[in-house]
Amino acid sequence: MIEINELISVVKNNGICGAGGAGFPSYGKIDARAKTIILNCAECEPLLRLHRQVLEKYAYEILSTLYQMALSIGCNEVIIGVKEAYKQTVEAVRAHLRSFPIISIGLLPEVYPAGDEVVLIHELTGKVVPPGSIPIQVGVAVFNVETVFNIYQALNFKKPVTHKFITITGEVAQPVTKYVPLGMTVADVVALAGGETVEDPVYLMGGPMTGNLCSKYDLITKTSNAIIVLPEDHPVVQKKRENTQISMKRAMASCCQCEMCTDLCPRNLLGHPIEPHLFMRAATSGTTQDVGPFLDTFFCCSCGLCEMYSCNQGLSPRSLIAEYKAGLRANGVKPPKVEAGPVKRQRSLRRVPISRLRARLGLEKYNVKAPIDESVIIVDQVKEKLSQHIGAPAVPVVKAGDVVKEGQKIAEAAENALSLPIHASIDGIVTDVTNRDITIRVQR
Repeated sequence: MIEINELISVVKNNGICGAGGAGFPSYGKIDARAKTIILNCAECEPLLRLHRQVLEKYAYEILSTLYQMALSIGCNEVIIGVKEAYKQTVEAVRAHLRSFPIISIGLLPEVYPAGDEVVLIHELTGKVVPPGSIPIQVGVAVFNVETVFNIYQALNFKKPVTHKFITITGEVAQPVTKYVPLGMTVADVVALAGGETVEDPVYLMGGPMTGNLCSKYDLITKTSNAIIVLPEDHPVVQKKRENTQISMKRAMASCCQCEMCTDLCPRNLLGHPIEPHLFMRAATSGTTQDVGPFLDTFFCCSCGLCEMYSCNQGLSPRSLIAEYKAGLRANGVKPPKVEAGPVKRQRSLRRVPISRLRARLGLEKYNVKAPIDESVIIVDQVKEKLSQHIGAPAVPVVKAGDVVKEGQKIAEAAENALSLPIHASIDGIVTDVTNRDITIRVQR
């Protein structure tokens, strides 16, 4: 059995962070206070497939790694959180459960956002993470599938994070999930799916709910989960291009306080003090006598349901909340200390089915298979960002002209900070080093 401090060291030295979302350095989640480990295979964003695919293909490797982690941490149980609709993945996991007595499977409904940590923990354990807190406060540590796969590779093969599984779908010739070197451009990755099938394509990095529009020159990082190619006039694209000042004026003119945004808010249904309709009322009236709705923006999880699904007026509560929240943080305001209220009795009746969400977003035509393909990808150049995780950027340890091998450390974790190293994703020569990224070109 590997000791907990050694496990932390292995995870940190191999540059492992959450393989999706914000990219929290995974060594920070390895904590002896954890009594339950949850594997997050909810993958609730429409069109994303990589986590269920990786878990199906590497079920034994991932379960054995979770078992090792549990022994090291000293936790009592491991729960595989996976949607019941992912039948092949569920079958693959069940085939190995007898080998690991502390591991069980927790079947999740096909709803959004089942993969939000707070929602996931309640679904599988009945616990409610306090508002503004993190899972370890209730004795839980959550890891997603690819993160644990990366820990498996680090423990068994001393392999650092150099590649990323990524689903390429939408308006492409051959939707596929590929295993690509970090630092590839969006354009080069889309080419692996046969290229775009529309003129003037728009690229979405991540899922349609929480992802962001990007350029074809943007880079793949440790947190990239998907590239979705859409036509320029698609409603998801139009929504994500909205100007916040115009969104505010539209809200002033047409928010009718119907409360649908709050009624379907997954955090509000768990008793957290976030009420988007009250925020919209306060923000659009310009009244600051009651600062509660503004401070409560800290408890928004930015799932996007309020503006992408709930609002019948097509308004943008999530975007406006995010802007206010960023402004509060920039001015040194911290989240208030509050307790969660009771879980709402109507919660089970207000969960949003993925099929309804896809239809509302106009994505049903893109709900097609994107089979996993791990064939070796040859590239001429990569540009790896120094900041691919929450925390301080990595610090370069190479210079232009250095020859590097795949897996070699090219930037080390910042000292005395939450940080991770970066490793070369290809063999080649370093051609440029800046305070933002490192470029490596293949030698011919």
